[in-house]
Amino acid sequence: MNDLDLSISCFLKDGFNLKKHLIDFLNISNDLLDQRLLNGVDDLAALHPGAFTENNAGDFYEEKVGDAHLIDLASWHLNSSNYIADTLRLQQKFASGKVLDFGGGIGTHALAASFLPEVEHVWFVDLNPQNRSFVEHRSKELGIEDKISIFRDLESTSDVVFDSLVCLDVLEHLPNPAKQLKIFLEKLSPEGIALMNWYFYKGKNGEYPFHFDDPSLIEDFFSTLQSNYLEVFHPFLITTRAYKPLKR
Repeated sequence: MNDLDLSISCFLKDGFNLKKHLIDFLNISNDLLDQRLLNGVDDLAALHPGAFTENNAGDFYEEKVGDAHLIDLASWHLNSSNYIADTLRLQQKFASGKVLDFGGGIGTHALAASFLPEVEHVWFVDLNPQNRSFVEHRSKELGIEDKISIFRDLESTSDVVFDSLVCLDVLEHLPNPAKQLKIFLEKLSPEGIALMNWYFYKGKNGEYPFHFDDPSLIEDFFSTLQSNYLEVFHPFLITTRAYKPLKR
């Protein structure tokens, strides 16, 4: 544990030993993993026709994607490591105390947050059971399972009030992201910070079939955001923004 390194330089090197964790967790060879990582986005998109709708978005991520979402996220994190490193730098700048990683995927930000001296504990929340099991596997492999608690949904975290909240590449997948903003507001401490991004766009040629893009949904989202949160400046040229709550 004393030799543990979850610094940003370590992430840039190998994604916190991501490929090794995937090989062990999925019980596959390195060659097969490399092939799956190459096809990750296409394999996930192939699940879409008829399987993903506004009414069943939650069920889709919880029951239908299997480990395809895991592979897709791993491919993105390995191939876009420089960009993701800036989101980790942003987290390093603001995260403290009790940290919520909402829709945390393969656990990159939860693992990194657990390593920060200002962070007391991390609550990792994700609907996908494969993602949860994988993050549990990773935390044990790294010897930090006592620093991260893993949950299916935010309700399961009980009455915890968070000092920091991370929600990246999640809101565009929700049928009612404005509602989620209001829930976050109730879970953040008055001095808390929320790190969030979104991309309400399906792409010019449907490249992002799992994103919602209804204009009324987007307008409701921004109206809710602007009336309940105040943006906090940061110097990183990334889509993720920092907000403090305008408390009731």
